[in-house]
Amino acid sequence: MDYIFEGLVAAFKLIISLDREMLVIAWVSLKIASISTTLATLLGVPFGFAIAIKDFWGKRGVITLLNTLMALPTVVIGLLVYSLVSRRGPLGGMGLLYTPWAMVIGQTILAFPIVAALSLSATSGIDKRVEKTALSLGANKFQAALFMLAEGKFAMLSAIIAGFGRVFAEVGVSMMLGGNIRGFTRNITTAIAFETGKGEFALGIALGLILLSVAFSINILFHQLQCKRA
Repeated sequence: MDYIFEGLVAAFKLIISLDREMLVIAWVSLKIASISTTLATLLGVPFGFAIAIKDFWGKRGVITLLNTLMALPTVVIGLLVYSLVSRRGPLGGMGLLYTPWAMVIGQTILAFPIVAALSLSATSGIDKRVEKTALSLGANKFQAALFMLAEGKFAMLSAIIAGFGRVFAEVGVSMMLGGNIRGFTRNITTAIAFETGKGEFALGIALGLILLSVAFSINILFHQLQCKRA
């Protein structure tokens, strides 16, 4: 048990001293997760909103598919994107493999069904009279949609936060598509796996504490938004 205590002490020393390598790894995680979540939001929120307000054949199947994709294993997404961006894949000529952009593509795919499904659920919970009232006051369809989005803003924010939390803590996509390159694609989760494999627990524990802190903060914010929604 001594090595655990020694690792914790060393980890706190790294955090207090703001170790440069630790900060670079944390920054890579935050940057890639933020870009991925932004892209997933730009795609997922309108998609979920449109599915919720439109009636069409196969709607139930689309909703079921979105709910299923929310639990899609990260390694499956990693394998899918890898097959596209590898040297023999259709996008191999773009040189995306083992770059931050490959990780962004994978994490965006990972976050999209979460953001879309929760946005759909949020839109479905909005009072239908909001749209009718907006239209009766002279708003066009687009303006009425904006009113509905504003009505469900806290629920939409919860969807975005959930998507960020999913990609920030994942490891499969990052490892398979990023390659864990130091100072370039090495993020918190891949660094923890790498440092633990070497038997170096201090940096791994420090990064684990940062990961837990961010996850805890995300859950607090998510809970606050849920309370405001209620």
